[in-house]
Amino acid sequence: MSTLSLRLPESIYERVKEFAKKDGISINQFISSAVSEKISAFATKDYLELRAKRANPKKYKEALSMISDVEPEGFDRL
Repeated sequence: MSTLSLRLPESIYERVKEFAKKDGISINQFISSAVSEKISAFATKDYLELRAKRANPKKYKEALSMISDVEPEGFDRL
């Protein structure tokens, strides 16, 4: 495990302390979780961009053409 020295504005530190306490975890756990969530968001974005580059518009249109033309249920309408 690594150690990191981090400078935070007092207002952010107070919020971190508040939410960590509400969640029943340490400040270190809270920050570690927050960083993990951010890393996951970036990794997901990278993954989706990579998949989008491999997309085949012709196959996409073929797949859409196989969907029946049925009205959506009331709860599914915009």
